[in-house]
Amino acid sequence: MDIIYIRDLCIETTIGIYDWEREIKQTVSLNVEMGHDIRQAAATDDIAHTLNYKAVAKRLIAFIEASEFLLVETMAEQCAQIIREEFKVPWLKLQVSKPGAVRGSRDVGVIIERGER
Repeated sequence: MDIIYIRDLCIETTIGIYDWEREIKQTVSLNVEMGHDIRQAAATDDIAHTLNYKAVAKRLIAFIEASEFLLVETMAEQCAQIIREEFKVPWLKLQVSKPGAVRGSRDVGVIIERGER
């Protein structure tokens, strides 16, 4: 299986369990690896035969910016569901990071894998 990826997609949203977090926008960062067979796209040089990473990124940005989350786990699960269902991705690995959430660390977050490789 081939992998199409998006690295460090930064999006502003309301996320967190504390009252002060519910009143501000914070940046989250997404790394996504998506399984997709690229052979037909490579042979034809036609975007219609591949997974359009720009379309995936735009969909995630629109969804996350319009949503509010308490947990990064919820965000990750819902994003994974969108990618798998709307873009027919059989397997993905998704990392959601929340920079600055813990003093002394660059970021914290979750990594989930869904589907079959």
